[in-house]
Amino acid sequence: MTKTPTSVFRQRFSRRRFLGTTLAGMGAALTTGLPKVGLADAKTVRLGMNIPMTGDYAPWGLPGLYGCEIVAANINAAGGVKIGNDTYMIEMASYDHGYDTEKSVQGFKKLVLEDDVKMVMMLGGSTVASIIPWAMRKKMLTTTLLPSDITPDTEYLVATCESHPLYNVTGVEWLADKFPEAKTAAIITTNDIEYGKQSAATYNAAFEVAGIDVVDVNFHGFDVADFAPIVSSLLSKKPDVFCMATDVYTTPIIEQLFHQGFKGKIVSCTCDGYLDVIAKTSKEFVEGLTFQFPDFDDPALTPDKADFPDPAGFDAAFNKDHAGEWSAVAWEYPSILLNWIEAAQAAGSIEPEPVLSAMKANSSPAHTFGPGKWWGADLWGLDNAVVGNWPVVAINDGKARIQEYRSVYDWLQNNAGVLKKHMQALDLRTV
Repeated sequence: MTKTPTSVFRQRFSRRRFLGTTLAGMGAALTTGLPKVGLADAKTVRLGMNIPMTGDYAPWGLPGLYGCEIVAANINAAGGVKIGNDTYMIEMASYDHGYDTEKSVQGFKKLVLEDDVKMVMMLGGSTVASIIPWAMRKKMLTTTLLPSDITPDTEYLVATCESHPLYNVTGVEWLADKFPEAKTAAIITTNDIEYGKQSAATYNAAFEVAGIDVVDVNFHGFDVADFAPIVSSLLSKKPDVFCMATDVYTTPIIEQLFHQGFKGKIVSCTCDGYLDVIAKTSKEFVEGLTFQFPDFDDPALTPDKADFPDPAGFDAAFNKDHAGEWSAVAWEYPSILLNWIEAAQAAGSIEPEPVLSAMKANSSPAHTFGPGKWWGADLWGLDNAVVGNWPVVAINDGKARIQEYRSVYDWLQNNAGVLKKHMQALDLRTV
């Protein structure tokens, strides 16, 4: 691949300035009509989403399509995006693989061969593994939300937004600083390799670095109907911190913590639907519950901290049209879309290879929470994941609020060996 000079990134567009109209005002703009800048001469570029839109994993796919459609509509209404000598309208092409590996391959090939997409966004895990051989032969730029999908042979696979489970270290680091009296922790999560065990290994490493002893770990299946005995067993070890890692059953687990009278700190990777958790427990019980994903109306998502156009406006637009369907991927896939636009403008091309070259030539790539660094060779064999600052979120008075931004990159620079040790202890792939 040809390399793009790094000097081109000194003139990177401002995402907030680039989108022109705010997302908060997008509905009115689309109905009243924006000035159409050269629309008659505009071309169309399609970007693909090969994601689960039905089934158990739909909340980690479908909201991302909705978010990308909002951002694309706003870009198009403002006149499109200039790449090289041409102006392009953004069109999203999607395929629902339902988190089935065979359908994932079918969807990927359809998007590339029939829809002529220039990038394919994916969730990650087994569905990414299934398409890798064909995608790499085709040199198709592909993105994942699970950087653990990266191997030394996946040159065209990048994780430019989410760095699961690496960012989980920041929540533990923050808790240890704010509550030094917490000395022990118990972990519960699902027993899958893709999410549960990756996350548990990362929390184990973070707790070790923070000087917190892990007194018990429970890996459970996806068929648990009653969490009472599992939670009871973990609480018998009297942990100061109860960690749910990347468990998909946070609501019933927290319900059990409430009913069994847990008084310590609760930490989790995610807590989507936390208002439902509050309704089933109490606002007082979840006060201080710590996780990693902010609401996008958070006042701490200021321009100097968040490289995302008008987060509050995006939040309002999404919840107006898709109330109750918000999840972290609602903004993660749009952030990847913005990464692609930035790299395509730097490359002066929409084609996968020069766009990837432009991405990798940038030593300080933007991501949702500010500039990052390419990382991953120490753990997975290739620096194809962007890591940087990530927010620590806690529930305060019934609302998720950013407490602090902490550097994932700095933690990894100091403690990658500890993380690798715990990954290997759970038989997870490392280099």
